[in-house]
Amino acid sequence: MTRIDFHFNAEHRLHYACRVTRKARSAGKRLVVYARDVECLGRFDATLWTFSAIDFLPHVYVDSPLAAATPVLLTSDAANAPTSDVLLNLDDDAPPAFAELFARYERVIEVVSRLDEDRVRARARFKVYRDHGFEPTAHEVNANE
Repeated sequence: MTRIDFHFNAEHRLHYACRVTRKARSAGKRLVVYARDVECLGRFDATLWTFSAIDFLPHVYVDSPLAAATPVLLTSDAANAPTSDVLLNLDDDAPPAFAELFARYERVIEVVSRLDEDRVRARARFKVYRDHGFEPTAHEVNANE
């Protein structure tokens, strides 16, 4: 069964998501980053370029001609997201048909900021996943992360 991890209390959601991406890449994992909101994906794209002066995380949108050779793919279309090692969900809601979608990944990661509205939405996703037979795990982000 797909492992689902919620990382709670991130100081800055997108910056922490970049750190998660870096860690997964250093472990040799390929990632799909999903959010319905194309503006959110655009902010994440920009953050990947600027969050670290010494790290380069190759990434493109899933419809790029370079997608097959790139380890981090960004998409706003869950139905057409390719199979990969990790799905990083940056959306505020559970992806459509998430049970079928999650079957294509070893692991799903959710990053949750300290903002109350973000935490409320994350708790709702956690419950929905659990109600569908998944066993999500909550992790508290350390203050230095």
